[in-house]
Amino acid sequence: MQIYEELVARGLIAQVTNEEEIREMVNNGKATFYIGFDPTADSLHVGHFMALCLMKRLQMAGNKPIALIGGGTAMIGDPSGRTDMRQMMTEETIAHNVACFKEQMSRFIDFSDGKAMLVNNADWLLGLNYVEMLRDVGPHFSVNRMLTAECYKQRMEKGLSFLEFNYMIMQSFDFYKLFQDYGCNMQFGGDDQWSNMLGGTELIRRKLGKDAHAMTITLLLNSEGKKMGKTQSGAVWLDRNKTTPYEFYQYWRNVADADVLKCIRMLTFLPLEEIDAMDKWEGSELNKAKEILAYELTKLVHGEEDAKAAQESSRALFSAGNAENMPTANIGEDKLVDGVVDILTAMVAAEIVTSRNEARRAVEQGGVTLDGEKVADIKATITKEQLEAGVVIKKGKKMFKKVTL
Repeated sequence: MQIYEELVARGLIAQVTNEEEIREMVNNGKATFYIGFDPTADSLHVGHFMALCLMKRLQMAGNKPIALIGGGTAMIGDPSGRTDMRQMMTEETIAHNVACFKEQMSRFIDFSDGKAMLVNNADWLLGLNYVEMLRDVGPHFSVNRMLTAECYKQRMEKGLSFLEFNYMIMQSFDFYKLFQDYGCNMQFGGDDQWSNMLGGTELIRRKLGKDAHAMTITLLLNSEGKKMGKTQSGAVWLDRNKTTPYEFYQYWRNVADADVLKCIRMLTFLPLEEIDAMDKWEGSELNKAKEILAYELTKLVHGEEDAKAAQESSRALFSAGNAENMPTANIGEDKLVDGVVDILTAMVAAEIVTSRNEARRAVEQGGVTLDGEKVADIKATITKEQLEAGVVIKKGKKMFKKVTL
């Protein structure tokens, strides 16, 4: 099976232009393609995972990735999928985030010997002359057509600013610039980016002629993938200082039964034949599939050693209610009263929750366990001896910590 057919089989392709030509280019390693990442935080998160894995797959097949960091577009903010306007960031914050992205992307993409490129659209967008830009690009965009774009619909309900309205033009200009300066002939993006991507393809053809080759592909679930990055306790980051390898493993270990095989197919590099054999799995076998998913993705992001440690910790937790390698927290003796600490204080001190009220709600809703036993009373206590040995406090499905004195 060639790479394009594999992408289809894994459920990664939703819409394309020029499909036969795209298939030929991708399968023969002739594609120089880009995917954009706006540096809105100082770490990539699991919502970026699908795009990173796609870039790795295509590079392994001989194609050349361009990772476009949106240092310029981040000054405006993408309105796609938004009901409110993004918070404005300073140039210093954006520059810091760009540097963090570069380091993390290198784990997925080989930038050595010209095999891939990493560029920042701030290099050309921030120096543009406004009037020249209007004259050069403005005539090629119809406001009527732009207003029908999916990426603007949610924002139109509450009011779309002129600032955000420019985002499509800037993203389209990115593809035009990459096409001219770097020979980029293909772009990938999420299904929520389709209108912006078509704008770039159309701009190239209008300015350079209908024979200019510029192609577009969307990823089936990239907008859903962005949602993957959010949990009840916040974002799941690729930076180990924000989300530990164990917490990262646990996130994937706890995906819904209905999603686990889809995630394995789309995000791991396991052979399709092996994944197809899992399609018949059900019941307890799905837990095995979740372990496979969690291990493979943790290995990809954090390395095999951390993946093994996280897996061992997870298995120990599920089997014995304890684990040596999971995230830990220490409680000072000053928290003890008469040799015990109450469960609410322990949860706050261990940073499992941010307040006693949150801890109280979690206990009252039946979402807290202590060494595998449900905590039914908000006045429950943990003894000094228990803390010296270490206890595991679990909140919900995805927050675990070993708490010691």
